[in-house]
Amino acid sequence: MKLRDCKSENRINKIKRTISLRQGGLHVVLENIHDPHNVSAIFRSCDATGVPKISLLYTNESFPKISRTSSASAKKWVYSERFEAVESCFEDLRNQGFSVLASSLKEDSKNLYSLDLTKKVALVFGNEHRGISDDVEKHADGLFYIPMNGMIQSLNVSVATAVTLYEALRQRTEAGMYDEPSYPPEQLESLIDEWCDK
Repeated sequence: MKLRDCKSENRINKIKRTISLRQGGLHVVLENIHDPHNVSAIFRSCDATGVPKISLLYTNESFPKISRTSSASAKKWVYSERFEAVESCFEDLRNQGFSVLASSLKEDSKNLYSLDLTKKVALVFGNEHRGISDDVEKHADGLFYIPMNGMIQSLNVSVATAVTLYEALRQRTEAGMYDEPSYPPEQLESLIDEWCDK
């Protein structure tokens, strides 16, 4: 481990702790979310709950410019990969063993709080106005919704993502999944070295 690359013992300890809490089995997919502030807020929620990587699926929206300032530097610590087609994105996730669940207000969607989020799962959130696309709905393994008891039908997408991820955090905490690293020792050491260089 290249300890010389870290500025202090406190920094290396924080890096070790953060990486050990990353949940390799929890993933987020953002489909055509056009407001960079929403995307930045989602990066922050992912970092806070231990999501290591985001898939940025942009099929008909311009790719957002995410500033380090608005994301509070979370983009530095959460990996991302860009996709231009639903099929290729979902195929990649399934090859890694993920099931794909998409946020939707469709009648057959399941209540968020009925889901088992301790399994290896990728959570898809759609465009601010249109929601998920027909392609995502068609190819997802399931749909879910967040219960709403007011006059407004849905939450802001960044808030919806945060609510969902914190339910995943709750379930995974109760299951003890934050007690041990989800990465094997070799990968853990490699990530620590990589983060020390950031």
